Amino acid sequence: MVFSSIEFLFVFLPVVLLLYFNPLTRSRTYRNVVLLAASLFFYAWGEPVFVFLMILSIIMTWLVGVKMDAAAPNRKKPWLTLGIGLHALLLVVFKYLTFLCQQLGLLFHMDTGAIDIALPIGISFFTFQLMSYLFDVYYGKSAVQKNVFWLGLYVSLFPQLIAGPIVRYEQIADEILHRKETRADFAEGMTRFIFGLAKKLLLANYMAQIADNTFLLSSLLPISVASAWLGAVAYALQIYFDFSGYSDMAIGLGRMFGFHFAENFNYPYVANSITDFWRRWHISLSSWFRDYVYIPLGGNRVSRRRQIFNIFVVWALTGIWHGANWTFVAWGLFYFVLLMAEKTFGFAKKLGIFSHLYVWLMVLLGWVLFRAESIGAALRYMGQMFGHVTAGFTDETFFTYLSSCKYVLPVALFFCLPVYPFIKRHLPAVAADLVTAVVLLAAAALSLLSVVGTTYNPFIYFNF
Repeated sequence: MVFSSIEFLFVFLPVVLLLYFNPLTRSRTYRNVVLLAASLFFYAWGEPVFVFLMILSIIMTWLVGVKMDAAAPNRKKPWLTLGIGLHALLLVVFKYLTFLCQQLGLLFHMDTGAIDIALPIGISFFTFQLMSYLFDVYYGKSAVQKNVFWLGLYVSLFPQLIAGPIVRYEQIADEILHRKETRADFAEGMTRFIFGLAKKLLLANYMAQIADNTFLLSSLLPISVASAWLGAVAYALQIYFDFSGYSDMAIGLGRMFGFHFAENFNYPYVANSITDFWRRWHISLSSWFRDYVYIPLGGNRVSRRRQIFNIFVVWALTGIWHGANWTFVAWGLFYFVLLMAEKTFGFAKKLGIFSHLYVWLMVLLGWVLFRAESIGAALRYMGQMFGHVTAGFTDETFFTYLSSCKYVLPVALFFCLPVYPFIKRHLPAVAADLVTAVVLLAAAALSLLSVVGTTYNPFIYFNF
């Protein structure tokens, strides 16, 4: 079940809200039980078998956390190692084992077709959250959660369960039992949800069709330079509005129920360096790797050679986290090289206003690598972007796709830049509220029409 589906919008969410805000009781225990039951049902809707894997992971983490908390200071680390090791093992088995066996089969000419383990939706997200809980308890950032059901609520909370943002335990530990739902939070959450829904349905889904068709066509025959660039831009806009839209919906839903999740995107396409881009893109993942991998490895408080190694590990793991394919590994290492080049030569700062163009170019190339089926396919597509084996500079495909998105593309470019917040800040308060209301109503109406009128509703990060 996805947030932008008819089932969620017209059945699941209204029923959960009615049960949660039951006028007969405001008991925190009651409301938490409603959320826990709804969240488990939400996950089981798409994963009726793997919901038991998630429950097993929660119980296992709870037991390790309790044992670690009760252990002597010098005996805590073995429990942490055990917990992290078990979660890493689950990720390897369910996310990477099939791929590893395929690679060994190719290397040793073996038939590994029988090994095909299904990928549980959202396993990377809820596993990282469980790991963050163990880290937070170990480092004393949060008290151990002695109620397994409340730990289960933290992990399975349906607004952020499937695709993040990666909510750390320390961020909402207190809100599990002591949050306060207010009308202001509910209204703000509903507004945020509607804007996220519009991003997903009106912009991401439309750009996805252009990106999918262009990448498919490029794999079959040469396309023009202009078509290749249009497809790359379309994918960059698709993945941004797809993922940031989902994050907006998750943050909005959390706010409606009294939870305050951290921001996950901050207009990444205005970045003036790759370092800046990753401070703005998927912030919860970047900060997770920074705090739980990079800093424990020594961060930048070590020798230059060790710091390079630390950064390499972080970006190799970032690529691997996204999926079991050499393209993701190469994508992570691509950013490692760019970041090291920036740190070494500092050229991004010297480019001035052209630094934004440099970031756009590198990010687009990165997205081509991220999107492609193989490294060879990515290189072939990049070659078409730069005039190698193409159908000329423009072709009929380019003009057809450009004409089909002549209204959506400018709107997408407008909203991926902080123009709308800038306009609101410089308007009188009454005018700003009026603009917000008009945009909100239009977004809600068009989104609902889109939900009812189309069945094309992919979501990229379900794959991770």
